[in-house]
Amino acid sequence: MNTVAESVLARNTFSHVCEGDTPYETGGLRDFFLYRDLGIAAATGGQVVAQLVKANMAPEEGTGWHRHEANFHIVIMLKGWARFMYEDQVTLVKAGDCVHQRPGIVHFLFDYSPDMEYLEIVSPADFKTIDMPPPCAVPPPTPWN
Repeated sequence: MNTVAESVLARNTFSHVCEGDTPYETGGLRDFFLYRDLGIAAATGGQVVAQLVKANMAPEEGTGWHRHEANFHIVIMLKGWARFMYEDQVTLVKAGDCVHQRPGIVHFLFDYSPDMEYLEIVSPADFKTIDMPPPCAVPPPTPWN
């Protein structure tokens, strides 16, 4: 085994997080979402983060235009739906859909259902988010009744 492979193996541990082991909490990237840590960042020595993200309040301003400094980023919608702008394209992501956000793609999550919940997997775990200038106009969110 080479030293890179040995280093990767040394940073990885077995992890099993059950429902109820970790709570949904505020304090994540966005105040209007709740986040549930799935223990993957700790198990991989920071190589990957996996978290559940769900709506905490109605969309008002959304995430704003931004990009992430990440090597890998997927969103798997588990419940409900969300509307994103990926560059200049409106993209509806519904329960069962999976989105691969290529590195550096400029995007904006601007609308979501009250029951929206998704699994987010990103590498590295401490990825950075950088605000970006708007490349185009964003449609208004759907009001919650």
